[in-house]
Amino acid sequence: MSNIAIVTDSNSGISQKSAKEMGIYVLPMPFMINDETFYEDIDLTQEQFYEKLIDGAQIGTSQPSPESVMELWDRLLKEYDEIVHIPMSSGLSGSCQSAIMLAQDYEGKVQVVNNQRISVTQRQSCLDAKLLAAKGMDAKEIKEFLEADKYNSSIYIMLDTLYYLKKGGRITPAAAAIGTMLKLKPVLQIQGDKLDAFAKARTVNQGKTTMINAIRNDIEKRFGGLTEDKHIWLQIAHTHNEEAAEAFKQEIAQLFPGYDIHVDPLSLSVACHIGPGSLALTCTKQLDIKAE
Repeated sequence: MSNIAIVTDSNSGISQKSAKEMGIYVLPMPFMINDETFYEDIDLTQEQFYEKLIDGAQIGTSQPSPESVMELWDRLLKEYDEIVHIPMSSGLSGSCQSAIMLAQDYEGKVQVVNNQRISVTQRQSCLDAKLLAAKGMDAKEIKEFLEADKYNSSIYIMLDTLYYLKKGGRITPAAAAIGTMLKLKPVLQIQGDKLDAFAKARTVNQGKTTMINAIRNDIEKRFGGLTEDKHIWLQIAHTHNEEAAEAFKQEIAQLFPGYDIHVDPLSLSVACHIGPGSLALTCTKQLDIKAE
């Protein structure tokens, strides 16, 4: 059995502190803020990011430099036989494609997983990769297993404001003005590699209900239903909205008794586009791993 390192980026929501506890290696995502470069969870905290975002700073997302990626890989390969690298969804960033190209020089020792996950679902993929490694799979087998499983996950996100979608050019100023006037709470979805519109809600409660119904529908129609073996991971994410996220967790726990529900901040790369105050609900089908 080969000795395998699991690498991801900070879009997974895994902090540097948690990464050490989990035995996972996390590349910090760079951000350009008013023409200055910051690195997530290195010299840029969640609080600092939202302070700058709310103050109207010009914030741009970037991707880890090839040098920083290869430097980490080279260091790990002195200690490990192989690496499984799990970047954020290829549809939301170019970092996945860049990593795939860089890995071509590593003679198969670095396997880059393109399973189109982000935030809490990307974090779950890292935990899954560790489980598969413990089961005896090599890096290539883990990559293939996770990529075959990529569509077994859904994310629904309720926004607090349309301002940041308008600022990023994702909706027209007219649509934003109408939505703001009507106090709409748009619900977006991430299925695979795209962030798309899903529904419009008039209130926070209506938005929560929309997400809950969407998740129930996905579980019943795509992921095999709510069964006794609790084979679904339920997770909540948020942007600078921890108190509401914890309250939402209690609501979800009552609706889905017996499920372990994880809460994390949504990745800052997504927060750039949607702003603070959002709530997200996700479901991921657990891996179908036959007992050894």
